[in-house]
Amino acid sequence: MHFEIKDLRKKYGKKIVLDGIDLTAEGGRCIGILGGNGSGKSTLLSVIAGVLRPDSGSITSEKDGASARIGYVPQGTPLIEELSAKDNLRLWYSSGRMKQELENGVLKLLGIDDFLNVPVRKLSGGMKKRLSIGCAVSGDPDILLMDEPTSALDIVCKDNIYSYIGELKDKGGIILLATHDVHEIEICDECYVLKNGKLDKYIYDGDIHKLAGCIG
Repeated sequence: MHFEIKDLRKKYGKKIVLDGIDLTAEGGRCIGILGGNGSGKSTLLSVIAGVLRPDSGSITSEKDGASARIGYVPQGTPLIEELSAKDNLRLWYSSGRMKQELENGVLKLLGIDDFLNVPVRKLSGGMKKRLSIGCAVSGDPDILLMDEPTSALDIVCKDNIYSYIGELKDKGGIILLATHDVHEIEICDECYVLKNGKLDKYIYDGDIHKLAGCIG
């Protein structure tokens, strides 16, 4: 597994958000993208996911000579509110696959079976986030982009998400994790700070005040 970004650039009007971003990652790694509000973390993940077009630069993702599968968990919850959790999943899973995942797979791990028939509009924020993650990993991604994935989740569900990240790493996958959460930072193998359009490597040593100073 190989993932590489070269000289990625994106601006909105005159505001430069991504200013020549370079990043290389190999399989089995969780990479933290840190930065303040409005620093461009969500824009970076959206560009990698193909939701936004970059102004220039290249993104290469390969596994065994073929294009790697990418899953994307955005900061919001892009679900169809009028449908039940189950009907949202049906847009991404075959009936057989969904049944299997609900019984002993990632959908079981996320606890989605607890609210399967509830309309999305009646779900809590945490439930919506869990469902969004379930939809995002339907294609068994090689690379998983996660934008603040455990916000609004309780401790048990956060632990389940971390377990899934660990399983994906063990299978040789790559996770890019945009986060503010200290616990999420601690599960990352390496971290980068995005600030003023530049992405620089950051060694997190547990000193949150030092990190805050670097990001601010």
